[in-house]
Amino acid sequence: METQENKMGIMPIGKLLISMSLPMMISMLVQALYNIVDSIFVAQVGEYAVRAVSLAFPAQSLMIAVAVGTAVGINALLSRTLGEKEFDKADKVAANGVFISVLCYILSALAGAFAAKAFIYSQTDVEQVRSYGVSYLTICTVFSLGIFLQICFERLLQSTGKTIFTMITQGTGAIINIILDPILIFGLFGAPRLEAAGAAIATVSGQIIAAFLAVFFNLKYNDEVHLHLKKFRPDFRLIGQIYAVGAPSIVVQAIGSVMTYGMNLILSSYGIAQTVFGLYFKLQSFVFMPIFGLNNGMVPIIAYNYGAGKRSRVIKTIKTSIYYAVGIMFVGLIIMELFPAQLLSMFNATPDLIAVGVPALRIICLSFLFAGFCIVVGSSFQALGNGVYSMIVSIARQLVVLLPAAYLLSLTGNVTNIWFAFPIAELMSVAMSSYFLWRINQKVIRQIGQ
Repeated sequence: METQENKMGIMPIGKLLISMSLPMMISMLVQALYNIVDSIFVAQVGEYAVRAVSLAFPAQSLMIAVAVGTAVGINALLSRTLGEKEFDKADKVAANGVFISVLCYILSALAGAFAAKAFIYSQTDVEQVRSYGVSYLTICTVFSLGIFLQICFERLLQSTGKTIFTMITQGTGAIINIILDPILIFGLFGAPRLEAAGAAIATVSGQIIAAFLAVFFNLKYNDEVHLHLKKFRPDFRLIGQIYAVGAPSIVVQAIGSVMTYGMNLILSSYGIAQTVFGLYFKLQSFVFMPIFGLNNGMVPIIAYNYGAGKRSRVIKTIKTSIYYAVGIMFVGLIIMELFPAQLLSMFNATPDLIAVGVPALRIICLSFLFAGFCIVVGSSFQALGNGVYSMIVSIARQLVVLLPAAYLLSLTGNVTNIWFAFPIAELMSVAMSSYFLWRINQKVIRQIGQ
């Protein structure tokens, strides 16, 4: 049915990529901003509170890895199905996507309820940090239904090119979080002073409201996807296809959680270095989030045109995305090299924290030079149904190179040396990503439309 041709198959690539990605980039920047604001408020409670939130981060990011990876699989399969004009199958993909997102939430809630204490205790002996960390992580996982539904329904909107609505849902969730943060952390307007737990409640509240909005926008405005949940039966073949793309994405992001946890263990003997590492992750999100927004706009374009047999549009989308990503990362590198002390000062940083943090930021951000290319190429692999390539690169970068390098450098007794593990690992990543891009061009891209 020609009248149903999606803009992803006909609009000029440069304009299309910007129209698809810009709302996502803005919403991701808002997400990064609220992560930073979150930590700025928590930092007013004290350095131990910031450290506790940092130690909870690997578990939180593992939970989000499952949500996002599942949604990446839904998005890629749905976009390709729409590109092939199989509209009934697209509806089934969407319904199965919602089903597995709810199942993932149940598993996350159970893990948080029973394992949060052991997870936090394994990383620190400081009782105050343990207390803050356990309460924060338990709330973020047990009440995480909002984030699972929000991410799932936002990807349904993205897969049909309606990214403006995802900007509204993410922006609203972030604003709710920012408003509630000071009220619940410090006990303003008659609310109880909950400190780190207040930050967690503010976070899940924003996620739940964003989820309601995402569901509403799908039901009202997403006329290319129809959710029929009343007569729903799980289709394990479709679920398998979703995870054929989504599972490598989950592994890629889960490896990041393992790396962060491993780094926290390596840095535990340096105490304040754990806090520095946590603050670096907050700050780098302001640079990386726009790249992830770019990816979210790029993946459905590649998947759609792959399904529609339009090779030249696939190639141009990948090239244009790389140019944009490298440019954004270069700006981030310059800012972090020139203003590290000022960035850390936003978090109520002590002189000791700044002394450890300034060289840390300046060394780690050298990896930005290569990261933009690697992230875009990795997402291109996923969009073309070869997510296992990005999984291999991620395992090699973070587990085979980064963690062992960080451990060996820690044996020098100088915490500054540990940070060089990041640019070392990124050099390896760019070499592997380039090789796999050449392979996928030979085996997949050249065959499109044949």
